[in-house]
Parts: sequence; C-alpha cells; structure tokens
Amino acid sequence: MRVVLILIIALMLAAPSVAPAGPWLREKGTTFTATSFTINYFRDQLSTTYIEHGLRDDLTIGADIGFVTSRTGVRGGYATAFMRRPLSWGNEANKWAYELGAGAAWSDTFVLPHVKAGLSWGRGINMRDSSGWTVVDASVTVDVNDGAYLAKVDATMGLKFTEVTTGMLQLYLTHLEGETFTAISPSLVFQPKQSRFKLQVGFETPSENFDDTALKIGLWSEF
Repeated sequence: MRVVLILIIALMLAAPSVAPAGPWLREKGTTFTATSFTINYFRDQLSTTYIEHGLRDDLTIGADIGFVTSRTGVRGGYATAFMRRPLSWGNEANKWAYELGAGAAWSDTFVLPHVKAGLSWGRGINMRDSSGWTVVDASVTVDVNDGAYLAKVDATMGLKFTEVTTGMLQLYLTHLEGETFTAISPSLVFQPKQSRFKLQVGFETPSENFDDTALKIGLWSEF
C-alpha cells in the first residue's frame, strides 16, 4: 500500500505539468488536450494525458490520466474523470470554479478508487508590455476504501514573452499521511505561428531531493 501511495504522490506532483485551466471553462464544443513526458537522471519516468471539453459554456468535462515507472521497476498509474463549473464569487477580474471527479489509482495488484473535489481561483495579469495569468488550484483526493486523503495546492504564473513564447512558473504542494512534499517547475511554451499545437519544455525539482530533478516535455493542442 505504501508503494502505491508514493507512486500516486509522484504522479500528482507531475500532473500539473500542463497549464492548469483553473477557473476558466472551455468554450462550448471546444477541446484541449495535453500529453507530457517526464524523466530524471535515475530513469524514473512519467507520462500524463489531460483532456477537457466544453460540454456547455458553464460546464467543462474531462479526464486526467497518468502512468509511472520507478527506478526499481515498480509501475503504477491513475485515471480521474471530472467536471468543472463556475462560481459567482468575486468580481469580474477574479474568477472562481469548482471541480468534482472520481477515478482510481493502481500499482501491481492494488487498485484504489478515489473521489476528488477542487476549488480554483485565477485572474489575468499585466506586467509592463506583457500579459499573463495567475492561478491557484486546491484539491482533496480521498481513497474510497480507507478514507486516506491527498491534499494539494498548485500555484501557476504564466507570462507571454513574445507572440510565440510563454514562460510559466509552477509551485506544487502535496500533503499525504502527515508528510508534505513540494516541487518547483519552470518551463517555456512555444507556439509556432498558424499552428494549433504548443510545445512545453521545462524542469521539475522536488525541494526534498534536488537529485530527482526531471526533464519535462509536453505537447498541447486546442481544437
């Protein structure tokens, strides 16, 4: 069981590698996908796929899926389906939304079903001649079997440098079984002109062990 939980931590820390939607919902009929791959010096590998679709202007649905292979050969993964709806708190500049989801995590013979609830805040920002956004996502994932929970807070700031380049800085905080794990992840996102694809290149560094710093590559698409 402990191995499964550690694998889930690794996945949850890496999962926000995409630009989090935060409180902004997808326009009706549009879809966003993001696939990322993360690997460190010890060959711990992570792959994640994130999909969200605007079912209505006030309802976004999606799925968050991840797989991990550790340096010891242990394998695991998770899948969570979710829905996101807006909240009317705040003014026009401050956006809020809530998210509900359900799914399961697994490793070898273990399968752990879970439910998830989240709250997001975000707003656009302007710095000199650049525009961007800041988002804070908080969530709790609860194991249906024994009530164990994983609490997360992810903060993201993005800033558009040029027409094709955006910089992002993400901070992750995860709490599980009385332990707190943190990580920082700077990255650059490139969007060639007249392309619906974006390429993300960055790093992720756990504050508890800098030797586990990992290279992260992602591909985003909107249609």
